[in-house]
Amino acid sequence: MKPKIIFMGTPDFAVPALKALIEKGYDVVCVYSQPPRPAGRGQKIIKSPVHQLADLHNIDVRTPTSLKDPKGQIAFTQLQADIAVVAAYGLLLPKEILEGTKQGCINIHSSLLPRWRGAAPIHRAIEAGDTQTGVCIMQMGEGLDTGPVIHKQAIPLNPGTTGQELHDELADLGAKLLIECLPDYLAGEITPAPQPDTGVTYAKKLKKSEGLLDWLQPADVLLRKLWAFTPWPGVWFEYEGKRFKVIQAEISSENCGTPPGQVIDNTLGVSCGSGIFKPTVIQKEGSRPLPLDEFLRGNNIPKGTQL
Repeated sequence: MKPKIIFMGTPDFAVPALKALIEKGYDVVCVYSQPPRPAGRGQKIIKSPVHQLADLHNIDVRTPTSLKDPKGQIAFTQLQADIAVVAAYGLLLPKEILEGTKQGCINIHSSLLPRWRGAAPIHRAIEAGDTQTGVCIMQMGEGLDTGPVIHKQAIPLNPGTTGQELHDELADLGAKLLIECLPDYLAGEITPAPQPDTGVTYAKKLKKSEGLLDWLQPADVLLRKLWAFTPWPGVWFEYEGKRFKVIQAEISSENCGTPPGQVIDNTLGVSCGSGIFKPTVIQKEGSRPLPLDEFLRGNNIPKGTQL
């Protein structure tokens, strides 16, 4: 008899895992996802990527705004599932849900726990300059990503890797690890390993305001922010009331002795807390991205400008 699985996920990150479960023939009895929301310029109501995939396979989808309602908790338990698989779902799971299947809930987490518990582990790993990251499959409890680890794999994190690129790589890796460990875990043949008490860090949720470039920071920190915040929220500076999004950049370790935020040449090199930050592809508010030389032909930000 095939194990009965509840899948709980919302964005693109969770799609490979649900797809893998379906392709392997698991009985996904229900999918929980965030409610459809307005998106795009037309603000059309759109189902989440996970919801759309479930619809393609005629899987029942539930979209509660909270899991604290006793009636909803009873409905969850009445599915009589063997396990719930969670991947970037976006809602807090109360005790009644965590204990609402025969073998509880497991989560696909995109970091090497206990480093980067929390909401934005992919972006914070890049921003911090980590040289490796990975995925953990973990048992869920009432703490924030504190449960014991069932399966994990590390990968190198190379300079220049963007948030989008790492997101896609870890989404695929998470699906692979889930399929590798799930049969043995359901059979009781895996003993989860408690997380160590040392090395704990927290990946706070991204805010759009973080994308504003702070020239007091070192140039290498700003470059890592650019990588981490691609595609969202991006990084930008403001000049004469306009926003200029930096799509690509390069840096120099040279210290020129000018105040942070001052343009030091006629090719938009900007002095930082240490080093120089130079955009190489820029998108002016309301325009398309342009290489630096093309951008400078139509936009004059002269040497000596204080950004």
